[in-house]
Amino acid sequence: MPPSSNIYQNNQNINTPVPTGVPVSEPVITANAPAQTALSSKKKNSKPLIIIGIIILLLVLAMVFYRLFSKTSNKVSGEIVWWGLWESQSVVEPLISTYESTHPGVNITYVEQSKEDYRERLSNSLAKGEGPDIFTFHNTWVPMFKSDLDALPPSVMTAADYSKNFYPVITSDLSYGNSIVGIPIGYDALTLFINEDIFNKSGKTPPTNWADLRDLAKELTIKDDKGIITQSGVALGRTENVDNWQDILALLMIQNGVDLRNPVGDKAEGALTFFTLFLSVDGVWDTTLPTSTQAFAAGKLAMYIAPSWRVFDIQRQNPNLKYKTVPIPQLPKDSPDEVDITYATYWTQGVWSKSASKLAAWDFLSYMASADSLQKLYQNESAVRNLGEAYPRTDMASLLIDHPIIGSIIAQAPGARSWYLVSRTFDGATGINTLISNYFGDAVNAVADGEKSASEALETVAQGVAQVLAQYGISVR
Repeated sequence: MPPSSNIYQNNQNINTPVPTGVPVSEPVITANAPAQTALSSKKKNSKPLIIIGIIILLLVLAMVFYRLFSKTSNKVSGEIVWWGLWESQSVVEPLISTYESTHPGVNITYVEQSKEDYRERLSNSLAKGEGPDIFTFHNTWVPMFKSDLDALPPSVMTAADYSKNFYPVITSDLSYGNSIVGIPIGYDALTLFINEDIFNKSGKTPPTNWADLRDLAKELTIKDDKGIITQSGVALGRTENVDNWQDILALLMIQNGVDLRNPVGDKAEGALTFFTLFLSVDGVWDTTLPTSTQAFAAGKLAMYIAPSWRVFDIQRQNPNLKYKTVPIPQLPKDSPDEVDITYATYWTQGVWSKSASKLAAWDFLSYMASADSLQKLYQNESAVRNLGEAYPRTDMASLLIDHPIIGSIIAQAPGARSWYLVSRTFDGATGINTLISNYFGDAVNAVADGEKSASEALETVAQGVAQVLAQYGISVR
């Protein structure tokens, strides 16, 4: 870490017989006539009242049942098409079947999508009025789909319950105006991967702050007699072969108090410069090396910063590698009560604003995000790929806090932040992440190569970022 402290800072009638010889038209007077007449009159008058009462009761019951069944019918009926991006049919189908069995009016079709050109295909489908009722989108995509995303109905989940259920960064990311526009069924963020063999052999312990990480990176880097790196301490410094560099740089700046909407000034310059030091000054990484993911999987990289989903890449390349994750390093804190800051990057589910089955779609997503469903989803994911997604719910943190890979992400989830500088969202050439990444990428490499000072490079970035944010209706102040 650079010496400057700001580098990271809801009864039948009774009838009297008529005597013989008496005209029928004349009244027959007997001793009990008055009582009989009164009783007869009373009983005759009571019939309409009883009938009216019954009618009123039936009307009230009809209204109650109408409202009940009308509401239920709207809530549990509809044809729903769900575009998913990462989960296979085998993972989600058991949960869909369970929901459909208790909601016979709902039919859900899951369509697994390819990540290639996904954002463009989704945008085109929605624009043509052919869009899916539910679709997967990245947490940073709200500005690009704000007119297509329906608002979560309070009848399904209130804003208060939402904030209670999910981590703060999720509530922040998926809120647009006064509406909540998505429900997550998974969560991810940056974490620090540690090669256990390298650390055990060297007798080192994982770093908790950036200064220690820098020192360790230098100590754990090994070069041959020609100065070629054969083992790197950490992969930082440039963009070409540092996977997830966007997330890492954004994290450094956010930890240092930088407003990424206008990334200029000493704090921004300090964070940018710090990122490049590992190549330009310390020499623990260079452009001749493979990508950071490949290097770590090969056992040639001691520390590697990435989201937990990179585990799948590592497992494919080297299933025997011994590694774990630890919390992301922090800057020195002014108070022990300050929460750790990491960088969130995850996918969520939204409902199309023009869907004919919006209420049913939201109800299904609420079901998917329940604690019981998330546990079943995690089990299904783990059976297919050995690791499920971290739970996005705050009340489920204790279930995975000790997990060797996901535990570190859960531990720092309460203080996670996010922004539009993030890698691998596949948002296309005109996507908000791609456009902003281009500006920051040029700045990183220019500073690393000594072509520009951090101040000069960030002036250009700030201008470019302002243009991109304006394009998507985001204020820079």
